Amino acid sequence: MTSVAVLDYGAGNVRSAVRAVAAAGAEVTLTADHDVINDSDGLLVPGVGAFSAVMDALEHVGGVELIRTRHEQGRPLLGICVGLQVFFARGEEHCVKTEGIGLWPGAVTGLDAPVIPHMGWSKVNAPADSAMFDGIGDERFYFVHSYAAAEPPPNTLVTTAHHGSDFVAAVEDGTTWAAQFHPEKSAEAGAKLLRNWLASFAAGSSPGSESGNTDTNPTDALSS
Repeated sequence: MTSVAVLDYGAGNVRSAVRAVAAAGAEVTLTADHDVINDSDGLLVPGVGAFSAVMDALEHVGGVELIRTRHEQGRPLLGICVGLQVFFARGEEHCVKTEGIGLWPGAVTGLDAPVIPHMGWSKVNAPADSAMFDGIGDERFYFVHSYAAAEPPPNTLVTTAHHGSDFVAAVEDGTTWAAQFHPEKSAEAGAKLLRNWLASFAAGSSPGSESGNTDTNPTDALSS
């Protein structure tokens, strides 16, 4: 059976993610043990709360280096919510700038919208060749956030959503995937996305990054 480690760094509300990935067909372990994580087929990085607090907690368990190494090795990796945000170079919250893991350039900033937070179900605009949204490109997903990345990472497949303005809703960068929304709270559409993630392990990679560059221009995905 496919094995997935859910990184345990003290984030709240991770049990639903554990249950959802298990229901998708994986053997799941909630752990910060580096040996267990390195032996797992996939690594899921959950995230709730402030960008700076999540980065501090990840540093405390050695999670930053684990994530960077897995990304560099081209091994399956999935970030959820703030778990997506910390993959960027920095976060800007309450006039405080915090260095992120830096898998991708760019900043996570406050949503430009009349109602904050963005909470509820929203449609996404996924590329036609997205492996992440295979069969679910027209579905709605559950979001809870006040911050987001506005600029898409280069050489990746970027899915967008709209709340006040367009923002990055998901990224596919080779074997590294990330979602701003919560698949584990997104009913059958979220369950299908998690099954797509597990299926991608055997495929080796999705379009984007050095494991399969796409001709899609990510800057076309977001409005100015």
